[in-house]
This record gives sequence, C-alpha cells and structure tokens, in this order.
Amino acid sequence: MNARDIMSKPVVSVHPDTQLREIARLLIDKRISAVPVVGDDGAAVGIVSESDLIRPERAEREAWRQSWLEILAEGEPLAPELLGWLQSQGHTARTVMSAPVITVGEDTGLGEIAHLLVKHRIRRVPVVCEGRITGIVARDDLLRALASSKPEL
Repeated sequence: MNARDIMSKPVVSVHPDTQLREIARLLIDKRISAVPVVGDDGAAVGIVSESDLIRPERAEREAWRQSWLEILAEGEPLAPELLGWLQSQGHTARTVMSAPVITVGEDTGLGEIAHLLVKHRIRRVPVVCEGRITGIVARDDLLRALASSKPEL
C-alpha cells in the first residue's frame, strides 16, 4: 500500500494571506484539524493546524527574537511597526504556519509515511504530484489501513 491508496481527498487548502479567523471557521466547518497553505503557484508552502491557532505566541516569539537580534546588532530602538504587529488581531496563515511543509509522493509507502510522522512529530503529511497537493495522509488514515489489512500485510 502507498499514500495514493489511503490519502484523504479532496484537500482543503488556504493561501498564505488567509486570516486566522477564516482558517478557524474552515477547520470547524470541514471537521478537519489542519489545512495546507498553498502559494500562488499551487505548491505547498506550509501547514496550519489547530495547535498553531491556539498557540499563536510562536509567531510572536519569532518576531521578538528577530527584533532583539536587530536591536543588539544595530543598537536600534524597538520598531513601532513591530509593536503594532504584535498587538494586532489580523494575523494570517503566513504568521503561524509550520514551514517548510513535509510532503510525500503518491507512491510513498505507508512505512515511510509512518516514519516521517514519528521522526518529525507531525500528525499529517500532504501528498503531492507534480508539485501540487493531491491528498493528505493523517495518522488516522494509517490506523484505518492497519486495521483493515490482511494478517500477511
């Protein structure tokens, strides 16, 4: 068996500029726990999960880290733009997504997919063909395959 055999499709995706509130509504409405972020060219550039939405401080930590590096390196005061960004409610997928996104091909074996999920501590992996997402394999897809497989598999 490979990714093509068990992947969920079609895949719901968002653009990097999609507002986080819109992503939250999408996850709830579609009853999914994550959504790939796809650039203008159709390629996966990241993924936003429920965790990313309920822990947006990661983006803030990254911004603070960058600002402190700039302050220490250049002796500049904290930029008002940075303060405004940290206080705003208009964050987008780009600000919280996990990137780069780990993907697999349609012919990737289930053992390799399981290995990637464990190694990278992720719960799902988009399946790509010719640079475009064609499906997604999550942990529960692997469990369903395991539960339905014949003993010799």
